[in-house]
Amino acid sequence: MKLAFGQQTSKVKQLADKIAQAISLGEYKIGDLLPSINRLSTHYQVSRDTVFKAFLDLRERGIIDSTPGKGYYVTDKLTHVLLLLDEYSPFKEELYNSFIRRLPSGYKVDLLFHQYSQRLFNTLMQESIGNYNKYIIMNFDNEQFSDILKKIDPNKLLLLDFGKFNKDSYSYICQDFDRGLYLGMLSAIDSLRKYKKLVMVFPKYLKHPQSSKQYFIQFCIDHGFLYEIYESTEECNPQQNVAYLIIKQQNIVEFIKKSRKLNLKCGHDFGILAYNDTPSYEIIDNGITALTIDWKEMGEKIAEFVLNDRKYQEYLPTLLRLRGSL
Repeated sequence: MKLAFGQQTSKVKQLADKIAQAISLGEYKIGDLLPSINRLSTHYQVSRDTVFKAFLDLRERGIIDSTPGKGYYVTDKLTHVLLLLDEYSPFKEELYNSFIRRLPSGYKVDLLFHQYSQRLFNTLMQESIGNYNKYIIMNFDNEQFSDILKKIDPNKLLLLDFGKFNKDSYSYICQDFDRGLYLGMLSAIDSLRKYKKLVMVFPKYLKHPQSSKQYFIQFCIDHGFLYEIYESTEECNPQQNVAYLIIKQQNIVEFIKKSRKLNLKCGHDFGILAYNDTPSYEIIDNGITALTIDWKEMGEKIAEFVLNDRKYQEYLPTLLRLRGSL
């Protein structure tokens, strides 16, 4: 076991995590004695107290125990999981909480974000390959499958969210950003009929799949709606009798602020349909209607993959959560 100590956390935690990783990868099996405190102190050039505290940390986690006169030994195998998501959002937090609530002790999850950067994604994956028992990965792109993922045993890999690429050899749980969007809007058509025009607010820098625009346009054509697409809320002002499909949460807040300055009321003078639900949408104004998948369900399915090797190849349905904004 080699370890270059960094500054991000204490040496105690870094050493404990390194030993736990060795146990999860089978370097030490249940019942095996661990190297002595003196030996680890010399090997890593840390104090005996640092090693002792690292052992206490592992014992509190239920991974190791000790016998007087014999030393520390492995009591349970730790399963080490990488959860690599694109970026933080409230619905990703719902997914994460749903996932970890299902995991018993003996499971350690490293949560990382790649911020849609292919370079950062490849760096994080390169550093992670071979260090985890399970890999739960949101790809950095909906269209392009990263070749670095081919280095992972397909039985250990679960792809999330994005997936408009060939992934038949892997487990996946994805959103349908195209037909799912169309069908979700169709389920809201009785509410949308109250408006003379539909407007999509889709920032040009957004990493949301561009193909969603074509399905929005097709829906409007098929059902006789006038439509427009704007790249920012700066160039788009709330208008009466218009419903707005807004992809990014921050844009919804900006848009409602604008409407209040114009004395327009959301759900009365104009409508809002959000993409991906968050807890805050339940309480903003009279509630923001959202098209969303069930992020809690996705988290539960991830847990089944990790705990029971459950295989998935599915797209979660797009749901309508109808509230006062339509």
